[in-house]
Formats: sequence, structure tokens, C-alpha cells
Amino acid sequence: MKIDSPEALRALYGAPGERSARKQLVALDPHCRRFVALSPFVLLATSGADGLCDVTPRGDAPGFVAVADDRTLLMPDWPGNNRLDSLMNILDRPGVGLLFVIPGVDETLRVNGTAEILVDPALLQRFAADGRAPKTVLRIEVREAYLHCAKAFMRSRLWDPAAQVDRSSLPSMGQMLKDQLNLEHGESQAEMIERYRATLY
Repeated sequence: MKIDSPEALRALYGAPGERSARKQLVALDPHCRRFVALSPFVLLATSGADGLCDVTPRGDAPGFVAVADDRTLLMPDWPGNNRLDSLMNILDRPGVGLLFVIPGVDETLRVNGTAEILVDPALLQRFAADGRAPKTVLRIEVREAYLHCAKAFMRSRLWDPAAQVDRSSLPSMGQMLKDQLNLEHGESQAEMIERYRATLY
């Protein structure tokens, strides 16, 4: 049996509380701006023309996503795997969702809006790091912003050192890719980490 209507879904869960309904903002207030400034990690959600969604992690020093004004965020795009899933999706459908995370803080900040891909030289230089500039910068127009409660982080014990999983519980990334792609040789975890470090910017 599946839920197939908004009415059935609401009957199961009930209505949101008044505070939950009212907390959604149309712009970044001082608390949201401070949250963005302290966040070194954000998850970027996009959707493509095929209707499938994609979520990608983005991270750098705290505040790497700049607040241009209370309705505009700027995010540099640093080297990755060149699949360009998120950027291709934005070309098709500009709607994006962002989830800002601060290490040690159980609450998160959700921001929804639209994005465009910019290549203005002055803007790229603004985000230069380690002698390199990003290839593009995302300009995100904020439509919705709200703080998200701590329950998921509390349940998962994400920041609890006692809940951390030892890396040896999984094969190395190189070994997993070797198996998945049927490669003859695979990188060791140490080799892969060194390659990552050489191409962070």
C-alpha cells in the first residue's frame, strides 16, 4: 500500500506546528548570514531534465560561500571529477537546494532558490586560492531560507567521537572502484589522498 495523495499524507503526519510553518524566510537574516559564514560544508541539490535529482558535497574554509546580500549567495566551483552533474542540471533547471552544515552544530540551514553559472574574471579572482581561481562561480538567488532542527544529527550521533566509523571498515576508494570498473590495478587510499591534495584548487 502506498500514499498517493496530499490528503492521505497529511492524514498520516498531521499539520506542521505554527513555528515550523512561520520560520521560513524569503531572505537571509543576520542569523542565516552568520550560519553561512561559519559553515565549511554545504550539500548542493539540483535536478535534471530527466527528472532525476543529484546531491553533491561542496566544502572549503568556513565562509567559502559568500553572502553578497540578503538574497544572493556566491559559491566557487573547485576542481572535481569533471562529470559536471550539478552544473549541467542548473543549465536545464536552475532550481537548487542548499544544506549548510557547521561541524559540532546539530542544527542546519536550508536555502532554496535559483542558480546561474558565472565566469566574470573579477568574480573568479575574488575567490582565488592557492594561486588558482575557480573556473566558475554559482550565483544563487535566495527564495527560501530556514533553520532545520537537530533531530537527524542527534539520532545519527554524527559529531559524537564514539560513533565514528573506522576507515578500515570499508575497502579503499581505489579498491572499490577497481572492483566496480573491473580494473586491473587500483590506487591505494594513500595514493588517492595524495592525488586529491595535489588538485584541491
